[in-house]
This record gives sequence, structure tokens and C-alpha cells, in this order.
Amino acid sequence: MAEILGFSPGALRTAQEIHERWITLGLRGAFLARNIDTGEELGFDAERPLPLSSVVKLPQALVVCDLAARGELDLTQAATLTPDTVTPGPTGIARFSCPATVAAADLLYLTMAISDNAAADVLFDLVPPARVTERLHAWGYDDLVVRHRMRALYDAVARWTDNDMRLALRMAASATTAGGGHTLPVLDVDSGNVGTPRGLVGLLEDVWTDRVSLPAATTRVRQLLGTSVVRHRLAAELASDSVRVSSKTGTFLHTRHDVGVVEGDSTGRIAVAALTESTVPAEIQPEADRAIGRAARLAVEVLRD
Repeated sequence: MAEILGFSPGALRTAQEIHERWITLGLRGAFLARNIDTGEELGFDAERPLPLSSVVKLPQALVVCDLAARGELDLTQAATLTPDTVTPGPTGIARFSCPATVAAADLLYLTMAISDNAAADVLFDLVPPARVTERLHAWGYDDLVVRHRMRALYDAVARWTDNDMRLALRMAASATTAGGGHTLPVLDVDSGNVGTPRGLVGLLEDVWTDRVSLPAATTRVRQLLGTSVVRHRLAAELASDSVRVSSKTGTFLHTRHDVGVVEGDSTGRIAVAALTESTVPAEIQPEADRAIGRAARLAVEVLRD
């Protein structure tokens, strides 16, 4: 039974509607939307931890930007990446055919704008997962845990299915338990990179109000979230000339996520975290992506100023 939450009867109905739509489409998951300025919120299972896939790049970026703002990390330093050694991924440096030398600042941009796994793992070389988690917990984000690099996802699939991503997808869609366990450790809440909608929304709220780190760092994170080229989930039913959606997606096997902040004169500032796991063993699921966009729009309509 999902824990439905809302500040009003209308908010509760909206959260219930979103949950029922997700169930109809074969989506398990958790959702939270909050008006940053009023504190009003709606959602369901907001404290439920789920594997983050590429959403982990959001807390990673915050910690990297924090260290840079404090003078503990030089973002002008460069790394040389070669095609035969970089972390796999569908975009970015992993698709390069020649070696490339890239500054850390530009790796950060690639990580957030196109979810570049290779770029993210070079940043993890500079700031390891354990250090990211340590800083997050020092700030009070206890339900955000970063345990491994992006390469671990692909290494796990290689061991599990001999690099057969379609087989891995079919197995992943049926192997998650109600308690968050999984036969693939990187998708298990006790051993993977995990977070909750409440933790992610809290982080976004603090970034937008400069209540965490330093203003130079939070400003940079807001800018980076605004560069995302992936617009078919959270922004799908909200994007317009008068509304800005700054977000970070996550997609790996059966996981489809999007988290971000919706801003506009008619919306105020709404932080949203939608984390889903599909029970449908299909790589392309436009209805699932649209369900995330619909959830964001319905929530914004209820929560806007």
C-alpha cells in the first residue's frame, strides 16, 4: 500500500491519480513535489529508497562544485581519455573515436548536460564516491548514498548476462523485490547508489535557496541543471517560453527517473523527484516517460502559487 501525501484534499487526489496511472503502466516507484516557497507538497512513498542510476550525478555535481568553490579542487585541470579505457555509455566521450583531453569543468558540463558516464567517472577519480557520500551526510542528506562509479553498472551487467543488455533488461524488470532488494547488487538499495524523493527534493530546495555549500557552488549547480538536453520526461508537458525546467534524468535497464525544479511566473518554484522502476521488459517505453511528465504537470498545477 502506497503512502499517499498531500497538503489538501485536492493534493491527495492528485497524488493518488499519479500513483494509479503509474501502476496501470507497470511502474513501481516514488514521487514527491514541493513548492519551495510555501513548503506545500504532494506525492507518495517519498521516503522509499531507490537505485539512482544517472541521477547520482546531481549530488556528485554539488560536491564537486562545493570543493571547487572552497578552493579544494581545480576545475581547470585536464584529463586525457582514450576510447578503449573510458566508461561505457550511450552519449558523450564513450562514443569518441580518438583520445580527448578535457578540463574538469567541461567534464562536469558533459556529465550534467548529456549524462556522460565517462565524464562522470573521471570526476569520481577526483572526488571518489565515499567522499561524495561523506559530504552529503555532513550536510544532512542521510538518505542519499553514493557507493560506486558509473562503470560498476556496466561491469555488473557484463558479469550477470555476458554483456547482453536485452537479457539484463528482462531480468532487471522482474528481479526487484518490494523491499528494494535485487539480484544485481548495483540495483539493490543496500549496495547500490540510492536515494529517496524526499532527500532529492530537499537537496534541490537547498540548492535553489543557497542553504547548502556556498553560493558560488549552488549557482553553478543551478546553471548545470539548466543545460540538460533530455526534455521528454519532467519537462514534456511543462516546457514553454514562460516556464523553465532544470533537471537531471537517470536511465539504466528498468529504471527511469527525473528530478528537477520548475520555475515560472505562473508556477513559482516547484522541486520534483520522480523515481520509477518498470516491470515491463522493454527498452523504449514512451508512455512511462510521458507518465513522469504528466505527474510533474499535475503536481505543478496543484502546488503553484
